[in-house]
Amino acid sequence: MPKIIEYDMEARQKIKRGVDILAKAVKITLGPKGRNVVIDKKFGAPTVTK
Repeated sequence: MPKIIEYDMEARQKIKRGVDILAKAVKITLGPKGRNVVIDKKFGAPTVTK
């Protein structure tokens, strides 16, 4: 697969989209009312974390 090099707003928008996806997954665990999250693995038992 060839490397794809992107510049300007298109690259920034793709980075922001990835950061937003990660932030959405993490934000529910933060703060005093943070909820537990189960992280599934390909091997072994799932991990429950806060």
